[in-house]
Amino acid sequence: MQFISTRGKDSVSCSAQAIAKGLAHDGGLFVPEKFPLVNAEEFNKMLDMDYAQRACLVLHKYLEEYDYDELLAACIKAYDKFEDSDAAPIVKIDESTFIMELFHGPTLAFKDVALTLLPYLMRKGCDISGIKDEILILTATSGDTGKAALEGFKGADGIKVMVFFPSDGVSEMQKLQMCTQEGDNVKVVAVKGNFDDCQTAVKNIFSDKEFNAKLKDDSVVLSSANSMNFGRLAPQIAYYFSAYCDLVNSEEIKMGDKINFVVPTGNFGNILAGYYAKQMGLPVNKLICASNDNNVLTEFFADGTYDTNREFFKTISPSMDIIISSNLERLIFELCGRDAAITEKRMLDLKKIGNYSLEKAEKEKIDKEFFADFADEEDCKETIADFYDENGYVLDTHTAVAVSVKNSYVDFTGDETPTVVLSTASPYKFSHDVLSAIDGKAPADPFKCADKLFELSATPIPTQISELKTKEIRFKEVIDKTQTFDAVLSFLNK
Repeated sequence: MQFISTRGKDSVSCSAQAIAKGLAHDGGLFVPEKFPLVNAEEFNKMLDMDYAQRACLVLHKYLEEYDYDELLAACIKAYDKFEDSDAAPIVKIDESTFIMELFHGPTLAFKDVALTLLPYLMRKGCDISGIKDEILILTATSGDTGKAALEGFKGADGIKVMVFFPSDGVSEMQKLQMCTQEGDNVKVVAVKGNFDDCQTAVKNIFSDKEFNAKLKDDSVVLSSANSMNFGRLAPQIAYYFSAYCDLVNSEEIKMGDKINFVVPTGNFGNILAGYYAKQMGLPVNKLICASNDNNVLTEFFADGTYDTNREFFKTISPSMDIIISSNLERLIFELCGRDAAITEKRMLDLKKIGNYSLEKAEKEKIDKEFFADFADEEDCKETIADFYDENGYVLDTHTAVAVSVKNSYVDFTGDETPTVVLSTASPYKFSHDVLSAIDGKAPADPFKCADKLFELSATPIPTQISELKTKEIRFKEVIDKTQTFDAVLSFLNK
């Protein structure tokens, strides 16, 4: 299957090349030339499969040049790292509400679902593409992608990983997870600014032809572990299908019934994976986009204008503190009938003047597919407290945003369609704010917060959190956003 750029000036002959390159040379994002379908026979077979088998079936629809049995073995190896080898277990809350827990992997966040598999996809993709150079993976993170990428690629042959994160834009646990990372092939750097500053800096590095030529002369090629890379996005499509199969198997729905998904959203990759799943034949009624106070997406879905000329807020759901949602470009490409010229103009307008608008027909399309709303800080805290009181279940701050928006959606529409809320992180990654919401107060020390949260909820503290208390902090560097090029060269030359 060919992969094409959303901006029309680059294409590759297969997914392996798209994954190895990460971003298109024209600054666009790679998308499949068409959406493959999961037919009825395959869907029924998935009911009897475990998670790794389901993931392999869905992925191979795009990754045609990867050997099926080898891909399956890679999926099994990746998802054996998850609790009970299940990357996406479903918890029933009430008759129409289910939570899909995506935080049972090595770094306790949904990014693990893709980033435990991406090292295989990347290395194999380079082999298929004939790339023998060293790979440098550059990643901007709002908290969770960075640790998942570092953990996934640590010790990988021929691959180095460099992560940039906003110096004051992640939780203390997220920062500790990254800055204590083991591995000789990894580097973590804090950037003065917010996530958008980090992401823009990484994009600038990818698009700088002179800099890339210099790296090529040194036998280094760039790639990305952000969801801008199709290899990061594709594994996420699988858990939408898996959730549906689990609901059918538990007789909560019948095959063919439509369901809703609620997704806490920042960079738009997670919910875009749900949109891709729907294009592949998954019976989805609504994709519900949940934002925090940085509600640029809420306003986009409301009026059809994407406007980044706005105040940036630091919130207790930091992985969603994003103004420029990079993966939205892929949706824009679909909405305008895959017109690369229109897509490119809008992305250039976004860069130059900070906004662009949809046509009326495009707005009507997204109204059929999506609903969007946001939860402010107080809504988030109240949802954590109320949900714990009513269900004895501890939500992290991002999932609480999704639950709050789910409630507002039902109040607004009266829609009682069975709904799956995507839970994207362990509450222990945000123990201070979660404890504060439940108990009304919390000590400054995040580990004391974790202990107290355990006392209140009896939800076990993950080993990945408790071991951080004694781990050595390896990375302390803080730079200005203008220094990222120099930081990359310094890492390569060490």
